[in-house]
Parts: sequence; C-alpha cells; structure tokens
Amino acid sequence: MISLIKKIFKFFFSLVMAVVVCCVLVVAVPNLWEVGTSSLHMVSEEEAGDAAQTDGTTYDAILVLGAAVYADGTPSTILQDRLDVAIRLYQAGVAPKIIMSGDNRDANYNECYNMKSYAIAAGVPSEDVFCDHRGVCTYDSMYRAKNVFGVESLMVVTQSYHLYRALFDANGLGIDAWGVGSDIHEYADQDYYDKREVLARINDFKKVLCKETSEYLSEPVSLDQSGDVTYW
Repeated sequence: MISLIKKIFKFFFSLVMAVVVCCVLVVAVPNLWEVGTSSLHMVSEEEAGDAAQTDGTTYDAILVLGAAVYADGTPSTILQDRLDVAIRLYQAGVAPKIIMSGDNRDANYNECYNMKSYAIAAGVPSEDVFCDHRGVCTYDSMYRAKNVFGVESLMVVTQSYHLYRALFDANGLGIDAWGVGSDIHEYADQDYYDKREVLARINDFKKVLCKETSEYLSEPVSLDQSGDVTYW
C-alpha cells in the first residue's frame, strides 16, 4: 500500500513538474526570442540620423505606434515622447514619410488625427504624414504597414519595452524593420506596461508564427501620394 502511494505521489509530482516546465517555456521562449532578435535591430536616434546623413541609409517610412490621447487632443507623455523622436528622425532625413498608427475605433477617440496634428504643428509637412486609423494593436499596425501601405522598410518608434515586440512583428511579416527607443521620461505605469508586455509577446509570437491576417483590412494606400488622403 505504501509503495502504491509512493508511485502515485511520484506520478503526480512528475505531472506537476511537467506542467510547470511547459508554462515556463511558454513564457520564456517568446520573450527571450523577441528581445534577443529585436535588440539586434535597435539603434539610437543619433546612429539613425548619422547613417542617413553619411551613408544614405533611409527607410520607406517612420512608423509611430499610438498611445493615449487626452480629451483635448493633447498626447500623453508616453506618446509625445514617441512623436518628438519620430519628428527629429524625419528632420534628420531618416525617411521621407511618417505613418501614425493608432486606434480610431470610437468616433469620439482618434489617436492618429491628433498625432498628425502634433507633427504638423512641429513643422512636418502635412502631405508627408499618413494616418493608419486601424492600428488597433501592434501586430495590426505592422501587418497594415506591409499590406496596406506597402512598405518594405521601416524605422519604428516607441519605448524600448514595446519596441522588441514591434520589431519582431514587423520583421516576422517580411519588413526590413529597425527601431529607435523613445525612452525620454519615466512613466508612472511602467511596471504595469512591463508585465503586460510579457503576455503580449506570447500572443504576438503565435500571430507571427501563424502569419495571421489583421482583423482590419482596407484598400492599398500609396506613400507616393499626399498623406492628407488619410487624415480622417
């Protein structure tokens, strides 16, 4: 009887350990892979600008990933930092166009419109700024950059914790993507962002492996025309 109990205990212990190992792998593999591979495609703002000026290394567009906008249209600090870096990269000649990719599912909430307005106020010509109003998540932003805006190369701008996943998504979808982190300030909710990102990387790892189609598709938009066609 004691021998049987020991066997049962060993079986369940082994089962629990196997489940634990699987859970660790499910979390660790996507996160380590995305951080490890994407870090090779991350450069500083100065490096990107110098490469454009000295080597002529440019991209089809600079893509800014959206974040919260206040009711009066003012970008949150985390978004303003992204926009400021993107504007400086544009001014340095890193790319001739900027794509503002954000959430506009609600008629009363439009990240892209306010992102473009901010860039125009900073001196970027309106025709050089495109809006992707259906960039509702990072994967969709990259999928649409490839399949709607037709980009082959991108300079992606967002905070570093987010940039790993964004670059993994973009490169996994066949875009030659590089990124500049916009870590200018400290953010009050950074611990929450970091924890959420761990799970988000797992989800996007699956999407990239399965080459999932974006939920939001639309007609192709050429970057050779004025970005004003996408303002609204």
